[in-house]
Formats: sequence, structure tokens, C-alpha cells
Amino acid sequence: MGIHRFFTSLNDLERIFRAPGRFKFEEHNVAAHSWKVAQYALFFGTLEEMHGAKVNWKSLYEKTINHDFAEVFIGDIKTPVKHASEELKQMLAHVEEKMMEKFIKEEIPPEFQEIFFKRMKEGKDGTLEGRLLEFADKLDQFYESFAELKRGNTDKEFIIMYQQALTNLLQMPLKVSVHYFRNVILKDVMKEDTQIDVAKLTNEILDKIKPQD
Repeated sequence: MGIHRFFTSLNDLERIFRAPGRFKFEEHNVAAHSWKVAQYALFFGTLEEMHGAKVNWKSLYEKTINHDFAEVFIGDIKTPVKHASEELKQMLAHVEEKMMEKFIKEEIPPEFQEIFFKRMKEGKDGTLEGRLLEFADKLDQFYESFAELKRGNTDKEFIIMYQQALTNLLQMPLKVSVHYFRNVILKDVMKEDTQIDVAKLTNEILDKIKPQD
């Protein structure tokens, strides 16, 4: 038992690739994903704070950098599979939680275990920090699928992934962040020269989801 085992397990996250089994122009691993999510959350947390919100930055950083560590045990499960039913989603979350508990009890020194139990629990909750994590997580899904569509990847799963991520982002209960994403970032996205008509795919969703009041 020792923190050494935790540190060496971080290398495993570099070998777990997202959206497994699909042709991709760009491969993305879970370690890089966690770093990008932290960067997105940093920006949108700053944006929310500039508009009067009180951000618990320690909590936000802990949530973002640790949110997918459990994939060390079960890998990255495709989004369509993970969300095929609420029952399956809950079962997978339960498996992750139990394997994480076992890992902490067996590998983390006793004096740090309580801290790790708090840091490694599910971070997507009703707090501002939990919502920022969820927003940032979906934003990376959005950008990963956008990168494939931009290069002309015709795999329909990336079209579905792009529009699902966009839909979720526009419906998040983060008025300031959603407004900026919709009115600033998406305008830049649709100006890009893409092999697949991303502007059309984007407008299909924008027409369905009205701006938040």
C-alpha cells in the first residue's frame, strides 16, 4: 500500500482512449480529457464569477481533474451505451464507485483515505462546481466530435455525439455560461471551414432550443 500505486495508475489513463472502436482522425485519451475539462471549467468558472457567482475553486479543481479516474478500472464506455437506459447508467456508476472504494482502501495510505473518498466521489451534482464540471465535460465531447466533423469523418456517431453534446450544453442550468457559449463560441464554430456542414447541424439544434431567459 502506498501513494506510489496511485501515481503509477495515472499513466494508465494515458492509454485509455475515448470513443473506442470508431475511426477517428484524432485520438483522445482520458488523461488529456481531464486536463481539458479542467481548462474549460476554469474559463467558465471565471465567467460565472465575473457575473457575481461565488466559485469554490478548490472544489472545482478537485472535481474536474478527478472526474474520470474510475475509468482506470472499466475503461471509457461509449456514450450511447452508457446512456442506453437509466438502470444501466446507475449500474455502471455503482460499479465505478465500488471499485474506487476498493482501490482507496487497498492502495491509499490510511491517513489520506478520508480525503480521497471525498475527492473521488461523483462530482456532477447540484452545486455550481458540479454543474460547471458537467458543462465542461460536455464541452469536450462537443469539441472532440467537432474536430472529426471538421475533417470530414462521416461516421454518424460523431454527428449524434455533436448534436447531443450541443443540446445538453444549451440546456444546462448555467445561464451566464450558456449565454456566452451560444452567442459567442457557437458563432465562431459556425464560421469555421468544415468538410461536413457543421453550421447546418448546429442550427438544427438552435432552432429547437430557445435561448434561456
